[in-house]
Amino acid sequence: MSRVASVNRLGDATSPYLLQHADNPVDWWPWGPEAFAEAERRGVPVLLSVGYSACHWCHVMAHESFEDRATADYLNEHFVSVKVDREERPDIDAVYMEAVQAATGQGGWPMTVFLTPDAEPFYFGTYFPPAPRHGMPSFRQVLEGVRSAWADRRDEVAEVAGKIVRDLAEREISHQGTRPPGEQELAQALLGLTREYDAQRGGFGGAPKFPPSMVVEFLLRHHARTGAEGALQMAADTCERMARGGLYDQLGGGFARYSVDRDWTVPHFEKMLYDNALLCRVYAHLWRATGSEQARRVALETADFMVRELRTEEGGFASALDADSDDGTGAHVEGAYYVWTPAQLDEILGPDAELAARYFGVTADGTFEHGQSVLQLPQQDVVSDAEKVESVKRRLLAARALRPAPGRDDKVVAAWNGLAVAALAETGAYFDRPDLVEAAVGAADLLVRLHLDDHARIARTSRDGRAGANAGVLEDYGDVAEGFLALASVTGEGVWLEFAGLLLDHVLTGFTDPETGALYDTASDAERLIRRPQDPTDNATPSGWTAAAGALLGYAAHTGSEPHRTAAERALGVVGTLGPRVPRFVGWGLAVAEALLDGPREIAVVGPNRRDGRLAELHRTALLGVAPGAVVAVGTPGSDEFPLLAGRPLVGDEAAAYVCRNFTCDAPTTEPEGLRAALGG
Repeated sequence: MSRVASVNRLGDATSPYLLQHADNPVDWWPWGPEAFAEAERRGVPVLLSVGYSACHWCHVMAHESFEDRATADYLNEHFVSVKVDREERPDIDAVYMEAVQAATGQGGWPMTVFLTPDAEPFYFGTYFPPAPRHGMPSFRQVLEGVRSAWADRRDEVAEVAGKIVRDLAEREISHQGTRPPGEQELAQALLGLTREYDAQRGGFGGAPKFPPSMVVEFLLRHHARTGAEGALQMAADTCERMARGGLYDQLGGGFARYSVDRDWTVPHFEKMLYDNALLCRVYAHLWRATGSEQARRVALETADFMVRELRTEEGGFASALDADSDDGTGAHVEGAYYVWTPAQLDEILGPDAELAARYFGVTADGTFEHGQSVLQLPQQDVVSDAEKVESVKRRLLAARALRPAPGRDDKVVAAWNGLAVAALAETGAYFDRPDLVEAAVGAADLLVRLHLDDHARIARTSRDGRAGANAGVLEDYGDVAEGFLALASVTGEGVWLEFAGLLLDHVLTGFTDPETGALYDTASDAERLIRRPQDPTDNATPSGWTAAAGALLGYAAHTGSEPHRTAAERALGVVGTLGPRVPRFVGWGLAVAEALLDGPREIAVVGPNRRDGRLAELHRTALLGVAPGAVVAVGTPGSDEFPLLAGRPLVGDEAAAYVCRNFTCDAPTTEPEGLRAALGG
């Protein structure tokens, strides 16, 4: 077969990940019918390569194989190569990752899948090295084996592909019953978490260890509703250990993706918007529950990190910072921006180097590679000169800023920006930081202006002020609606409630199975893949299924809408099944179930005008209430911005707060102490 002309078609992509491959000698195609039509025309299989810009091993495989001319020539002659950014197309990623995991028992990125021209998978893998290694075949061996099978055993390949597609279809979730979890199921979930809890180090499970943001939200809500001290202890201890470890950037704030060890010492250094948005909110909620000074500091430092390093010129938030950066020699090395040696401390700090090494756990042997250390706070009980420590941090941060910075994936993902809106709005409100609330409003404005079309359908991504072509998936609708609801409660601007309602109407009509109440990850009119993805379990972010359920429940509490509440309750039926069995993987669903059991409570705060001091005091008290999933409306009597304000008069010309749940309302109160008591604070 003669080699086709080399044409790489990624140059006009909005994805920074695809643009990283735009100069490869591989004839990359973006995902689309044209690529599969080309494979059909040429009679060759499709190589599907899926990754994301901050993925370390994606960069490694790109350098070893996709930048290699000989490998590219072989690919171009015998395959049609398709490159997908999993963050732009989570639906494609989910469908084929399910196939990879079913076939191999594991998954990850880069994901390497070989498909027929009908997009049916028949051979799978993740990273393949350029030469055989540790029992793994080389990428070239894989390519040659697939080509040989395609040329000589085409019928067998087609049979395998057909069986895989049929098996995937049979894995459709059985959504048995529509009853949401009750007291018993949530107690069983807590017991299951207790069994998997790492009491020595915090967190759950072994290495690698991921920040359990959604599970911690459940634990905090469960404690707020039931008073279970064990739940609060697991949440608080986990947060403390993460904040003291290398997972947390002790100089610049913000969290890395995960820890490669059980002790939170060595991170995988990429910093993702979604982790930081979720953890910022977690630590703010932990402070709300306990008053922990550490939680307050970490919430604010993480919020400041997001605004300082991830905010784009358009007001949205970029997706990620790379794990790798230039180590000063021209080589891109994981963690180079963040790690230190005693000699480097000595050069920068002089006589303060010893204090810094002791305070941050920098040793001669190192805690990372090549005698380098990740900064931690290993000493819990040592009293240090706070002023001296702050001076050390400032000088180290200034020195680090001179190093080559990690690359930034500056595409704006709708769902993750929704998470950031919620986190920044609440953190700004709790700690009297109006600049953080303004940052949340700016991101929300961008989502409305750029991501929503005239029918309130949401685009998954944008970049440089240009919306991407990919349709939003369920998590985009759920997380953005959640962000808008949080912003409505904080700002008292009812327009955000209206926008949340528009998004959730699409959830009801386009993502919900009317027979069972189950939710799908893609809309009914979305591109048809080999199966329609559907997953109620959390990954690095809340599942779209339970994110939507939470937003539906919050919107129903604000508006009294029975269809939205019923949809939330039906969607939570799956949590009743999964929660007791796999609580670590359905944390957000359990958190939403806690809100449902608590009501959730509806709080209306009215005052003579928006500048009234007592109104502001009651509003702040309402926001600081720990009642799970409570919604807050604030305004003046007769305002039509929030349904909860209807029929809520002042009390003797004074500002007042009304608390209702389950169709029953307490007497209005004019005192913050009375409101605090009504909210369990």
